[in-house]
Amino acid sequence: MYKDQIQLIDETIFSTPKKVGYIVGAGDKVPEALLQLGHTVDILQESDIVLSKLSQYAAVVVGIRAYNIHEWLTNKNDVLNQYIENGGHLIVQYLKNNLVGNKRVKVGPYDFSVSGVRVTEENAPVEFLNSKHPIMNYPNLISEKDFDNWVQERSTYQMEPVKAPYEAFFQMKDSNDAPTKGSLVTASYGKGYFTYVSLVLFRQLPAGVPGSYKLLANLIAATANK
Repeated sequence: MYKDQIQLIDETIFSTPKKVGYIVGAGDKVPEALLQLGHTVDILQESDIVLSKLSQYAAVVVGIRAYNIHEWLTNKNDVLNQYIENGGHLIVQYLKNNLVGNKRVKVGPYDFSVSGVRVTEENAPVEFLNSKHPIMNYPNLISEKDFDNWVQERSTYQMEPVKAPYEAFFQMKDSNDAPTKGSLVTASYGKGYFTYVSLVLFRQLPAGVPGSYKLLANLIAATANK
């Protein structure tokens, strides 16, 4: 289904094609993966972050470290929250810290803070915490098998601790470390969702890891079941 040099997926992956907005951060191949899943992808600039434009997207995905690079994302947080409240899904890939320059970032509709917690062992066991949530079930059933053959690491710069109204999906840890829950978290807001993804999908997608495609497809489809 997805080919990058010699990487090839030979597994059925279900997707519900949507129109997706993408905000580029430090650079990754997630837009290409979204296209491979059948989605239409528009690259968004600062001038595009207005409700009249955002309302057409089932999801808006933010690239890695984008909030640490673009101060305008913090300045546009209220608009992005309105987009979520109206039924959109804002999916934010990892932040390296809580600052953009000398200013604290504003991310999502609820208190948000990232930590330096990482899970660097790519084979670290993964415990499922929220298996009944739609994100774990539609359009693909996510299972332990989807964490097989990951490369380099599991997660980076997690939300810790995870507090309500955020919901955690996985618990994992490196050897001899305490277990952590902040690798994938979501919160309902109005008719939509805000999701923080510190799982390193951006590494797994180019490597052709089937589970990363399933997770991405499910994240984009999330609001269909809300």
